[in-house]
Amino acid sequence: MAHPMIAPSILSADFARLADEAARVEGSEWLHVDVMDAHFVPNLTLGLPVVQSLLAATDIPLDCHLMIDDPGRWAPGYAEAGAYNVTFHAEATDDPRAVARDIRAAGGKAGLSVKPGTPIEPYLEILKDFDTLLVMSVEPGFGGQSFIPDVLGKARAVRELVDSGELTLVVEIDGGINADTIEAAAEAGVDCFVAGSAVYGAQDPALAVRALREQAAAASPHLTLA
Repeated sequence: MAHPMIAPSILSADFARLADEAARVEGSEWLHVDVMDAHFVPNLTLGLPVVQSLLAATDIPLDCHLMIDDPGRWAPGYAEAGAYNVTFHAEATDDPRAVARDIRAAGGKAGLSVKPGTPIEPYLEILKDFDTLLVMSVEPGFGGQSFIPDVLGKARAVRELVDSGELTLVVEIDGGINADTIEAAAEAGVDCFVAGSAVYGAQDPALAVRALREQAAAASPHLTLA
């Protein structure tokens, strides 16, 4: 049995106070950092200099989600800087295995992300080269969107492969995760839950993280707080 992982998304935090905002979610398993380039997605957020500053300001492992074109060029730099997990999009490269290899060679865990409309089947074969699968439950680009329940079939398919021993992988979900949606995601086999406004919109973000973790554990067949 695994422990539920909550990864607060700083996309919903105050960008002028990132060190303080990281401190407000102390005790989280990962801190989720959305890197957007205004090409792969229609939004521009932050890049490596901000991640380097954040790495110096928090002990929470950084989970960098690169919503960018040409991840082969940029992704290894985040691992070199000290990001724990570096996830890029299947739709952004013709050779995801090579990008994963370079991330791992640079010292990071490698993650593959798929948009809501992207089927998982073509990628099942290469997931053995990854540490994380990030299932997007909203269209990537902006926070505050509504959860798309149809994507949970992808989580279920990969959870079966993990449970049967064919894969060793963290199943992560990102988009619209809150007290109303986390139980369905946990029940479908998700290990790690990215939550933005559900955490940073709360009066006590650390308390919100603990509450979400408890909800996930109660709803999941494979997660426990013990």
